[in-house]
Amino acid sequence: MAKNFIGMNAYNIVKYLHSGFRFVVIILLVLAILQSLSGWLGRRRYTEGNRKLNLFAMISAHTQLLIGLILYFLSPFVQFNSSTMKTPLTRFWTMEHITMMIIALVLITIGHSRSKKLNAPEAKHKSIAIFYIIAMILIILAIVLSPDHRPFFGITA
Repeated sequence: MAKNFIGMNAYNIVKYLHSGFRFVVIILLVLAILQSLSGWLGRRRYTEGNRKLNLFAMISAHTQLLIGLILYFLSPFVQFNSSTMKTPLTRFWTMEHITMMIIALVLITIGHSRSKKLNAPEAKHKSIAIFYIIAMILIILAIVLSPDHRPFFGITA
């Protein structure tokens, strides 16, 4: 972040926040996935620690979506005009990225909700593992498929 914070506009501040916070989401999702796979395949009990990690992963994803929605309405790449669907960059940021991310968030929420309703520990772990893994794949795709080749690691400038 070479620019000083005072000289930044709202778009840049939210963009940096959204870009940086993704690491919190990804780390929590990876930990939840690893923990759930270990619990499912190792036939471990479902603990309060499991529940909290899964919940924090879901909350961080919801928070990221809220930051992303603010960015969506500030971004110069999001446009609603006759050329939106014809231009790969504007189509991606206006339609594709947000759609993939919302689907990923829905999957995370369904996985977490299902795990709360299930009684068997292995079923709880399995629900988290399956839904969170599919969501993680969508999240990675929604980041790396951008036509302007934004980096997966690093803060988007």
